[in-house]
Amino acid sequence: MHTLLHLLLDSLLDAVQISGLVVVMMMLIECFNVESHGSLFSALRGSRFSQVFFSALLGIIPGCMGGFASVSLYTHGMISFGALVAMMIATSGDEAFVMLASFPDEAMKVFCLLFAIAVAVGLLVDLIWKKPLAMHCDEHFEIHRADDGRAPAGRSLGWKRIIMLVFVILFAVALGFGLLSHEEEESVGAGFNLLSEDWMNVMFALLCTVLVAVLIFANDHFVEEHLWHHIVVKHLPSIFAWTFGVMVFISVGLHYLDISQWISDNVALMIVLAALVGLIPESGPHLIFVTLYAAGVVPLPVLLASCISQDGHAALPLLAESKKSFVRAKAINCIVAIAAGFIAMIFVH
Repeated sequence: MHTLLHLLLDSLLDAVQISGLVVVMMMLIECFNVESHGSLFSALRGSRFSQVFFSALLGIIPGCMGGFASVSLYTHGMISFGALVAMMIATSGDEAFVMLASFPDEAMKVFCLLFAIAVAVGLLVDLIWKKPLAMHCDEHFEIHRADDGRAPAGRSLGWKRIIMLVFVILFAVALGFGLLSHEEEESVGAGFNLLSEDWMNVMFALLCTVLVAVLIFANDHFVEEHLWHHIVVKHLPSIFAWTFGVMVFISVGLHYLDISQWISDNVALMIVLAALVGLIPESGPHLIFVTLYAAGVVPLPVLLASCISQDGHAALPLLAESKKSFVRAKAINCIVAIAAGFIAMIFVH
């Protein structure tokens, strides 16, 4: 019973952190888009190459924050499906922090390789998948009269504004002081490292201060219509419910299942296994392949397949927002992971 409660608590902490990051990122994107009267991110819509390139850049950022931003842009109709696939290929989730700490030189080479593969596959997917962007930009990033100054917009300290202010401030404090980390977790590496997860959380907590300022000075229309109704009411419940449910299922299941027992000396089998395990939208199981590579047990093709297929927590919000896009993107990633792993076997001995 104690173990189960511990797993549930860890899942809850993960769900709060993931949902909070997603919501804060969505709010910031909403702010930037409305402030630019829709021109900031709409510029991406004119070029599929720009969308794929930019999304792949977001993907190689260590952790899941860049991935959350890319998913948010996709669900708002700002980037294409190929760009979404590019992000999911490029990102390595939280495992990127461990890779940078364990084998930094090799990790940087892997990230560059992931970026190149992500851009190539993303462009290929967009070439084949010529359908319009998945979502409707006008429905999500709507620019109202009150946003462009053509209608009066008052500002009052209503209960919706207060709730969001309290949430963002508490979330920023929790991130900055590591209150959402698991008790048994320790910081990877030592010293001042801007690529460490701790420093990324601190920098993101500082970024939350921008949102605090927006919530204090923005007009009532923007706060209630764009932030409260569009993001908090419409998106937050489904994102949190899906994230928490998946985290509980995975945490409880993996507690009684040792994936490492499945790994054999057959490199081809391990490549397929790494790609299949990558389908799990969670950071954790993939650490097995990172650890085995660091110990010299498995070769680069296995690590490459794992990094391509898995995307940490970045895909969880996509699961809540668009299940078809989630399934299609994960299927493409898995196929590319297996293909890249087997091709790498030819060049890596």
